[in-house]
Amino acid sequence: MSVEARNEQAWTLYGQRQLDRGFMPPVPEAIKWAPWDGVGPGSEILGDLIGRRVLDIGSGAGHYAVHLARAHGARVTAIERSATQHARATLHHGGETGVDWVHGDVIEHLRAAEPYEAAYAVGTLAFLDPHVSLPALRDALATGAPLVFSVLHTDLHGHGPSTTVAPREQQIRLRQEPIPVDMFVLVPHLWEDLLTSYGFQVEAMQLLTAPDADDPVVHQLIRARRLPDRRTRISSRPRSQRPPAPHAAVGVGAIVLGDQGLLLGRHRLGTIELPGGTVEAGEAPEEAVVRELAEETGLTARPKDVLLLGTLVDHVGDVVRVTIGAVISHWEGEPATQPDESVGDWRWCPLDDLPSELFECSAQILTAWRPGLPIDHPPAHFTPYARRTTPSSGRKP
Repeated sequence: MSVEARNEQAWTLYGQRQLDRGFMPPVPEAIKWAPWDGVGPGSEILGDLIGRRVLDIGSGAGHYAVHLARAHGARVTAIERSATQHARATLHHGGETGVDWVHGDVIEHLRAAEPYEAAYAVGTLAFLDPHVSLPALRDALATGAPLVFSVLHTDLHGHGPSTTVAPREQQIRLRQEPIPVDMFVLVPHLWEDLLTSYGFQVEAMQLLTAPDADDPVVHQLIRARRLPDRRTRISSRPRSQRPPAPHAAVGVGAIVLGDQGLLLGRHRLGTIELPGGTVEAGEAPEEAVVRELAEETGLTARPKDVLLLGTLVDHVGDVVRVTIGAVISHWEGEPATQPDESVGDWRWCPLDDLPSELFECSAQILTAWRPGLPIDHPPAHFTPYARRTTPSSGRKP
């Protein structure tokens, strides 16, 4: 079964359950881009909508479309692929002035539609292949039209975004049994690369976090704008069909300083190390730090809790080694050895009684952070980043 067909089936089941229980969300005073009240901006980020043609992608129960028509004077086309979700909307708002209710596939609709002057989606674009949806939206939006959408970033289990454009199984959670769906949960920089490559200018990207500190769910809010068509484009190509010879390694190391000291683990080869690892393709250093911290220690943090110290460059044989040091200001959980990880046996070590046999990169990071620490290591060129007002150590909240 295709991603589209599976998701249509899932949302049809969801809509039927909501019809059966008679639930209908009220027409809001503003769009909520994430599930929580008072988190993030509202409808105003779409700009002036009076008299403008606006596309609601995956309109669901239709309450946001009605809001924009009533409060902002927009002419909204609310398109929904799920028959039961469409039925919910038309049952309650079928006669609403300013809203055209469409049951169908958004990609097919866009191929024949007159240009829209704005488009938005609350969660929906995560259920569509961006290599299909984004070029279709580009072709159906007027030049300069805003495209604003929110998508999942980190799920209920703390599973963060992917660095590859591939769907993965997630769940629609209800009081009844959860409904499985396929979603594209991508790192912010990958969304930015996709939008840019398909003719959009990204204006802002924002992570929306739950007000409850125990809730790990994070959503992304992305604001983009359709660029003018270019008559000619400058091409690029690889130097040859062979990949470049590998000659560099890029990694991150995280300083986690708590009440009991500095968090260090033992590698299976015997060295003592900070949490850290290799930066994956398309991944920001902050995202790599958060991912590696979770994978190696079980601790969870957010990218906004990461302060990048700078870049250390040295070499091992013919390989240039690039290490980015970071400080974690806040985290949750207790460190523990994780299955199939090469570093474990995590423990808190006082700064005035650090163990010997530190891994070279960890030692370099620690002396870049605090030059007075009595640690010997091979030389590395350190380029500090601009410092922000962030503490150099933090306690677990």
